[in-house]
Amino acid sequence: MSIEENKAVYRRFLEEVFNQGRLDLVDELLAPDYVFHDAPPGTPAGPEAIRQVVTMFRTAFPDLHIDIEAMVAEGDTVVVRATTRGTHRGPLLGVAPTGRRVAMAGLTMVTVRNGRVVESWVKNDVAGLMRQLTEGAGGN
Repeated sequence: MSIEENKAVYRRFLEEVFNQGRLDLVDELLAPDYVFHDAPPGTPAGPEAIRQVVTMFRTAFPDLHIDIEAMVAEGDTVVVRATTRGTHRGPLLGVAPTGRRVAMAGLTMVTVRNGRVVESWVKNDVAGLMRQLTEGAGGN
């Protein structure tokens, strides 16, 4: 596949699976032996990892939206700098819903082969997200 086709696969994955919550597309867009190198502890292997992560984040942030800020690719590697935004309406990592609107910066590198994502490395600013959810808690 061309570099542009690889970029389109990952763009579609973010838009349809994360932003729209289309878990029915996970098996189409991820290889059966997909590897999530930076999965949270306790995350299952393979495409089920993404189903779990998407469900967790879309439960916590029903209006979740990932905006691609920059995308570059070479060969079968695609790298994205993105901002994830949403309103905290459900529990996340032990934090009860706050109703706060948050933004989380992140960098992701994926490998795309034969039209499917086969592996990913995700570095999101989870510490920054947690600060946004917990700062001022208790009356501020």
